[in-house]
Amino acid sequence: MYKISVVGAGRVGEAAAQFLAQHQHCEELVLLDVDEGVAVGTALDIQESAPLFRFDTRIVGGAEGALMAGSDLVIVTAGFPRRPGMSRSDVLETNVPIIDMVVANVLRHAPDATLLVVTNPVDVLTWRAWERSGFPRHRVIGQAGVLDAARMASFVALETGFSAQDVCAMVLGGHGDTMVPLPRYTSVGGVPITHFMAPETIERIVQRTRQGGAEILALRQKSSAYDSPAAAIATMVDAVRHDRKRLLPTVCVLEGEYGEHGIAMGVPAVLGASGMQSIVDLPLEADERELFVRSAERVREDIARMAALDACAPRNAARGM
Repeated sequence: MYKISVVGAGRVGEAAAQFLAQHQHCEELVLLDVDEGVAVGTALDIQESAPLFRFDTRIVGGAEGALMAGSDLVIVTAGFPRRPGMSRSDVLETNVPIIDMVVANVLRHAPDATLLVVTNPVDVLTWRAWERSGFPRHRVIGQAGVLDAARMASFVALETGFSAQDVCAMVLGGHGDTMVPLPRYTSVGGVPITHFMAPETIERIVQRTRQGGAEILALRQKSSAYDSPAAAIATMVDAVRHDRKRLLPTVCVLEGEYGEHGIAMGVPAVLGASGMQSIVDLPLEADERELFVRSAERVREDIARMAALDACAPRNAARGM
C-alpha cells in the first residue's frame, strides 16, 4: 500500500489530490487541513468522482496529524497565498510557522516519509523543512522548476505553433523574479529553440516565464494558479512513486553543486523511489552563471531573514508578544 498525505486542502492541494487519485499514484490518499470540514468535504467530493474517472484510490480528510501515519510521501501545499502585487517572499513570515508545524507532525507520525514542499517561498521553506526535519537531503525536495519549465514550454509552443509535447524547457534558480530560464537548454523535438525564434522573441518568453505566476494572479485577482502547480506536483509524484528516474528541475539542498552551499534552489535532479537520487551540474556560460548567482543571493537573503526571525522569537515570547 502506497500512502500519500497532502497537507493543505486549498485549491492547489485539492487539484493535486484529484490528479493523484485520478492517475492512481497511491492506494491511500489523505487530505489534511486546519479546517476539518473543508478537508473531509473535499476528500469526499473527489472520492465520489472515482466511478466516473475509474480509479480505486481511497481518500480521507481531516485535521489530525495522526491521519498521515505511515505515509510514504507528504506533500505540503498549506500556507497563506500571496495577493496581487506581492512577491513570494512577502509570505515568508506567515508561512514559516506552518512549515514548522507540518514538519513536527511528519516527525511524529510519518518519520520515514519523503517531503515534497510546495508552499511559498518554496526554496526557503524547502531549506527550512530539511533543517527542521533532520532528514537526509534526498528526502526533502521542493516543487518549482517543473512548473516554471512547463510555463516556458507552453509559451514556446504557443509562439511556434509546435506541439507542447515536443517542447522541453529548463529553468534553474529560485522560484521568483530571479529564476533562470535557460534557452540554451530548451528545444523542440531536440532542435534548439534558437532555430525557430529570434533572440528578442526568446527574451520575451524568458521574461514572461519569470512572471508566469504573477500574470495569472493579476488576471484572477482573488486566486493564484492551481491547475498547473497541481499538474507539476503530480509529475514529480509519478517519478518518485514509480521510480522513473526522471530528470526534472527540482528544489534541492545544495552541497557544492553549482558552487553553492547552505541553500536550497532549483536545479536539474534525478527523481526516483528514494526522492532526489542525484543532481546534474550543468555547465553554465558566464551570463547564465551570473544570473544563477544573483538568484542564489536572493534566496540566501530570505534564509538569513528567516534566521533573524528565529532569533527574535524568544525575546518576543518573553515580552508576551
